[in-house]
Amino acid sequence: MIYSSILDCIGRTPLVYLNRLFSERDKEVIARLEFLNPGGSVKDRPAKYIVEKGLKTGTIGLGSHLIESTSGNLGIALAMVCRVYGLTFTSVVDPKISKTNLKILKALGANIDMVEERDDQGGYLKTRIRRVHELMETIPNSVWIRQYANELNWKAHYIGADELIHKLDGPIDFLFAAVSTTGTIHGVGRRMKNQFPHLKIVAVDAVGSVIFGHPPKNRELPGIGATRVPELCCPEEIDEVIHISDYESAKGCRELVEKEGIFAGGSSGAVISAIQKKLPTLPNGSRVLTLLPDRGDRYLDLVYSDEWMMKFLEEVK
Repeated sequence: MIYSSILDCIGRTPLVYLNRLFSERDKEVIARLEFLNPGGSVKDRPAKYIVEKGLKTGTIGLGSHLIESTSGNLGIALAMVCRVYGLTFTSVVDPKISKTNLKILKALGANIDMVEERDDQGGYLKTRIRRVHELMETIPNSVWIRQYANELNWKAHYIGADELIHKLDGPIDFLFAAVSTTGTIHGVGRRMKNQFPHLKIVAVDAVGSVIFGHPPKNRELPGIGATRVPELCCPEEIDEVIHISDYESAKGCRELVEKEGIFAGGSSGAVISAIQKKLPTLPNGSRVLTLLPDRGDRYLDLVYSDEWMMKFLEEVK
């Protein structure tokens, strides 16, 4: 098949067993390789869905200027989609964005607006949102994507879960997913709950994230956790929350490469570490599904940097 554009290549990501990393008898761990989307992350799905729905309903026009606060992956996905549709896009970022993501955004033609001021939680999310509001007041025909509150975010993942279910060779007992906007975990979780009512949903959050009521703390890794509770978040739909530190995420990334040859990003390492903690307590016969959201080349100066890892050794000791 020859596709009409790169956007038609989004989805249909493969599933693999992580048997080398998780060799526990009578338990299986399956990973969905979302980093194999053309834009390199799971965020390709909502970026395409939100923009195309907007163009169809008229909330986005051919002269619209899209704006979003993003640490990288959604920004890259939106920049790719906007290139295809001839739209203008501005990504509001902060100093924690990886150098690689910043270069990719610029290469895809995104306008970059960098905030420098931290918010009252020690992060940048609130100041990025404030900057989005300022841009909305000054840029004509501007449209804010609002990933933390946009219902189309989780709906894109709900629809995408259909292809996942069709590929599975049996029921799933546990879903482990990293959280930030909570769009992915709710979209996939809701669809899978329809198919497998007994499914338990485990949210993997960052130490220092406030999504589930924990105290704020400085975090280094983008793409997981938040300094405010997303409007999309429905805690009652989550069965368990496991908090993972930056160091544990990096360790999980490196073990994933070492055992499985899978070169994935920071939030992937977080879910790997969370499964390692929880798997010994799960009943025999359990089948676990997880999502590996993005690829590792965007984290070469973070979790795959020995110098970056050294910063956490004293903390771990």
